[in-house]
Amino acid sequence: MTRRGWALFIALGMIWGLPYLLIKISVRQIDPAFLVFVRTGGAALVFLPLAAARGELRPILKYWRPLVAYTTVELAIPWFLLFHAEQRLSSSLSGLLIAAVPLAGAILAWITGSDRLDLRRVIGLAVGFAGVALLLGFAVGRSELWAAASMGGVIIGYAIGPWVVARHFADAPPLGVIASSFLLCCLAYSPVAAFQLPQHGLSASVIESVVTLTLVCTVVAFLVFFALIAEVGAYRAVVITYVNTSVAVLLGVTVLGEKFGVATGAGFVLILIGCVFATRRVSPQDGAAEPDAGSAPEKVPPAVNTDL
Repeated sequence: MTRRGWALFIALGMIWGLPYLLIKISVRQIDPAFLVFVRTGGAALVFLPLAAARGELRPILKYWRPLVAYTTVELAIPWFLLFHAEQRLSSSLSGLLIAAVPLAGAILAWITGSDRLDLRRVIGLAVGFAGVALLLGFAVGRSELWAAASMGGVIIGYAIGPWVVARHFADAPPLGVIASSFLLCCLAYSPVAAFQLPQHGLSASVIESVVTLTLVCTVVAFLVFFALIAEVGAYRAVVITYVNTSVAVLLGVTVLGEKFGVATGAGFVLILIGCVFATRRVSPQDGAAEPDAGSAPEKVPPAVNTDL
C-alpha cells in the first residue's frame, strides 16, 4: 500500500472509531430518532449539491426500489437501533459487537450462494461467535439484554447493506447512491423528529458531539472512504472495520472511563480471529476466489460501518 493509502487508512480508522463515543454523549439529551434525522439531514445537505454537480442524481431514479431497501437496512433501522442501544450499553461494548459484522456477512454470502463455506470459514465463524457469546455473557448485564439484542439488528443490517449494493448498484454512481440514501432516510424520520425536539437546552458537549458526528464522522469520513477505495480497492478498505473498533474501545475506556476486563478483551480477540478466517479469500490453489462477504464492486464502495 502506498503512503497515501496508509494515510487515508489511518485517518479513516480514527474517524470511524469516534462515533461510538459521540453517540454515547449525544443520546444523553437527544432522542435516537431525532439524532438519526439530524445526522442524515446534515450529510444530505452536503452530499446532494456535490452529487447534483456531477450529474449523479438523475441516474439514481431507476434504482429507487433497491435504494429504498438499502436505505432501510443500512441507515434507517441500524442507526436507530445503535443510537437506542447506546442509551444502555457502553460505547466500547457497542464498538466491539459491531466487529461481528463480517461474520454475519460471511453467513449471508453462503446463504445467497455468492460464496462457499469451507471448513476454515466454519471454524472462523465458530470462533467469532464464541467471542460474541463471551462478550454477552460477561460484559452485558440483565438490564442491558434488550440493548444487546438491538445490536444484533444493527449487525444484520450492516451485513445486508453491502449485499444490496453489490447486486443492484454495480453500475450506479456511488455519490448519487450515498446522497440519495441520506436524503431518503432524513425524509422518513422527519415526521417523528418533529415531535421529538429537545425540550431543554443542550449542553456544549452534546452539541459538539452531534456536529462532529455529522460533519466529520459522516461527511468527511465518506469522502476519505471514497479516496481510500480508489487508492487500495474495496477489499482492503473493508479491513478498516477492525481498526475503528479498536479506536472505539480505546476512547470509551480513556475518555468515559468504561470498564474493559479480561473477558471483554478475550471476546474481542476471538471475534477478530474469527472474522479473519471467516472472510479471508480463497487462495489460487484452492480455486477461483469469490468476492468476500461484505465486499462490493470497486465502483461502489461497500457500506461498511456507515454507523461510524
